[in-house]
Amino acid sequence: MRATLRLSSAATAIALTAAGLVLTTGSAHAATTCSRSHLPLPDATCQPGAYNPDVTQSTIDSTICVPGWTKTVRPPVSYTTPLKIKQIAEYGYSDTDTADYEEDHLVPLELGGAPRDPKNLWPEPRYGDEPAASKDSVENKLKTAVCNGTVQLDAARSAIATDWTTALAKVGIG
Repeated sequence: MRATLRLSSAATAIALTAAGLVLTTGSAHAATTCSRSHLPLPDATCQPGAYNPDVTQSTIDSTICVPGWTKTVRPPVSYTTPLKIKQIAEYGYSDTDTADYEEDHLVPLELGGAPRDPKNLWPEPRYGDEPAASKDSVENKLKTAVCNGTVQLDAARSAIATDWTTALAKVGIG
């Protein structure tokens, strides 16, 4: 019986560790691994951004520049909500209400960001000086510039992945 209990406790500890949780004095606590000090940007060590390999400068007319294309690659909430919960814990946010965060693509789908790569998705707060909604207009302007040939895809991706708050100025349209 004691061996079974020890084996069960060990299996629970391994499962919690794999889930990004730490077992301490009988309760599970989130292990903080990402810094909030970069807000409104994600921690680049946790979310550096990632690209969809199907989207290149030569394929934009059949991918991102086609109205509605992002709907064909957007991951379902059944994927993004559990990831959001995990990442809220990794960032150590005291507010754990998922409605207060947008599981956002750092490199947006509109610019060929990787749809399901956790390196490209992060829980962006819907509150603060630069809330999640502020980034949306930057994404739209960059996509328009890429699709009308004013800005190259790689330049737009690099600018938004580095710092979405300065991306427009960096590519010369802000």
